[in-house]
Amino acid sequence: MAGKTENLHNGHRQRLRGRYRREGLDGFADHEVLELLLFYAIPYQDTNPLAHRLLERFGSLAGVLDAPEEELLKVKGIGENAALLLKILPDIYRRYQISQQKDVQLIAGENDAAAYLQSRFIGKKQECVLLMLLNSRHQALFCDEVSEGTATTANIYVRRIVQKAVRYDAVFAFLAHNHPSGEILPSVQDLEATQLIAQALKNVNVQLVDHFIISQKDYLSLKQSGYFQYILSTEKYENCQYKIAESTKEEKRP
Repeated sequence: MAGKTENLHNGHRQRLRGRYRREGLDGFADHEVLELLLFYAIPYQDTNPLAHRLLERFGSLAGVLDAPEEELLKVKGIGENAALLLKILPDIYRRYQISQQKDVQLIAGENDAAAYLQSRFIGKKQECVLLMLLNSRHQALFCDEVSEGTATTANIYVRRIVQKAVRYDAVFAFLAHNHPSGEILPSVQDLEATQLIAQALKNVNVQLVDHFIISQKDYLSLKQSGYFQYILSTEKYENCQYKIAESTKEEKRP
């Protein structure tokens, strides 16, 4: 009986693999994607019920891949190998995106910069800050993490940002940090940190062009949304929050 069950599973696996080779993943349902993936962590078990249990618990394929490892392990049938396989995929995809970008040098504007930086936050669960430096021809000289933690600790890493800008003889800079919560509106601390960094870079003749706040599905440009004009127009910040709130109300008026 066990042999018949094993042959049935093997036949199903071969059919699903064959279907992927012929068609790719576009026609697969989310549970079939998980089922196919779990073949490589669970060799002798029907992974279809397990795929459904994962989706029932976490709501979507993205929810499964974004779930903490300790939560994945609570799902019946998920062991350490399967949990690690699921967790490593977003990180691999992020590295894939970064690898693709290695030959991309020209950053034509804020939209290019946002797309370039957004991919580097894929799978990130902790807040971190990225800095990108450009030369006068808008070619990327440096792009990497300068701090792990909130942008409110700008006084800790502002020296590092300035050192990088000087070392690479940069002319322009872009800043980005993520909000794992999904909220992309800046806090007062985000704006204060931006002002501090912009002033520090200005002292070494580097222009902070924009600061992006990034979530998993969206991003906010402080420049395009109008926050920059308040942040950079004065050395003092006392009235900034009030002015921003008022301008937001005006934008919403018909």
